[in-house]
Amino acid sequence: MSTGSYSQNNIDRFSGFEDDYDQHRPKAPDTVVEILKQYLGGTPDVVADIGCGTGLSTFVWKEHARRIVGVEPNDDMRGKAAEHLTELADAGHITFAKGYSDRLELESSSVDIVTCSQSFHWMEPVSTLREFARVLKPGGVFAAYDCDWPPTLHWTVESAYRELIERSEAIIAKHVPVKDRASKRDKEQHLNQIENSGHFRFAKEIVFHNIESCDAQRYVGLAVSQGGIQTVWKLGSSELDGQLAQYRSLTEQFFAGRTLDVMFSYRMRLGVK
Repeated sequence: MSTGSYSQNNIDRFSGFEDDYDQHRPKAPDTVVEILKQYLGGTPDVVADIGCGTGLSTFVWKEHARRIVGVEPNDDMRGKAAEHLTELADAGHITFAKGYSDRLELESSSVDIVTCSQSFHWMEPVSTLREFARVLKPGGVFAAYDCDWPPTLHWTVESAYRELIERSEAIIAKHVPVKDRASKRDKEQHLNQIENSGHFRFAKEIVFHNIESCDAQRYVGLAVSQGGIQTVWKLGSSELDGQLAQYRSLTEQFFAGRTLDVMFSYRMRLGVK
């Protein structure tokens, strides 16, 4: 994350729910690796995954790079990533470090691919893109990719999901002063920010999908893993409890004990240095 004036609020938003996040959020699809290797023109030597969270977007590179560095400022999230690392064999080429997007402990022109999975909107874009351009080799690729929430299922469940998230943010706005809130940027501006930075010779948005198995527990868990709901709980508020119970009931009724193939849609905005 950036070290801007609001950065600590952004970092703290992810404290304390690393288990929910890690259990329910999607791992990075193999399509990410395929696309970025294609744009790089080969297999990367070094990949840096910035704002890597619990490593869901880092470990996808395990068989595809000589060195992989995950950078995450939140201690709880990074601790979960390190825990997973101890469970893996032949993963000595993967490391996790505490760091910030605009102050990377990486040498200039040393990285082939820089990724931000579900994280670039928490970063100050100007200083961050300048730093990414510094560490990237000529011809290196930066990619910010994000999943659309909620995943495609049915309009009734998706509407309830959206209303739950909107309600959580309204509760936060009521109880938390602006100076103490996390601040995220519009993901729709990612491509413009890459293009306008002047650091990349080519920029593009790519849309793709990934099918994953979901049961009711996981679909509910995806909502619970959102920072807004977690923040409401940290406030000690019960204002969301009734609506969350209704959402859980609706979701369980729809799944009816089934495990279904669910479409997760992604938007990748990339730049080639």
